[in-house]
Amino acid sequence: MDQVPEDWQRGLVIVAHPDDIEYGAAAAVARWTGQGKDIRYVLVTRGEAGIAGMRPAVAGPLREAEEIAAAEAVGVREVEFLGYPDGRVQESLELRRDLAAAIRRHRPEMVVLFNFGDTWAPGYTNSADHRAVGRAALDAISDAGNEWIFPEIAEWEPWSVRWAAVTGPVVTHAVDVTDTLAQAAASLAEHHGYLSALTSVPVAEQVRAIVDRATGPEEGFPAERAVGFELFFFSG
Repeated sequence: MDQVPEDWQRGLVIVAHPDDIEYGAAAAVARWTGQGKDIRYVLVTRGEAGIAGMRPAVAGPLREAEEIAAAEAVGVREVEFLGYPDGRVQESLELRRDLAAAIRRHRPEMVVLFNFGDTWAPGYTNSADHRAVGRAALDAISDAGNEWIFPEIAEWEPWSVRWAAVTGPVVTHAVDVTDTLAQAAASLAEHHGYLSALTSVPVAEQVRAIVDRATGPEEGFPAERAVGFELFFFSG
């Protein structure tokens, strides 16, 4: 299995919800910011519908603040929220346009996405928001480089991305994260309000289990702990 390319300087992570990054890619993000790379986050929603029993008006600001703190734990200083309704995101032209505009604003060479397949494993469905955001984002990478598809975002120059790396069940490339597990755990632990509402299991135990699951060894990749990605290539 090959290493994810690292001959780039600017990266953009696009996901649907606060905590999506910390459930998958945060350890890789910590490695990359440690290399001096400029990584930024774009979240399509604020996750306001994600906590049972907590009204969205309360949950939204809480989860937004937790994500900003989680980003800081892995060296990310710029976090943007697009404000789409949590749980009701559609794979629309509007979403593609807004994500293409975000790509043009941030000008990444590498875009990191969350699993947008129908399932996580046989019998385990993926959420509608994850599917919509990931698929729209993959299309938006091409849209960002085309001056004619969305002329209404012409205030930003077209931009060509080189790669997209997607966390999920399909793995073609990997990143050695053996040295960044503590940062990944600290990042996930910032979602204390969210995690404590999910289950009675202590947050520290949840964090250990999630980080272990997200960073296990990848078959054929020479690292003790790794994050796997499906890598897509573009002409940038």
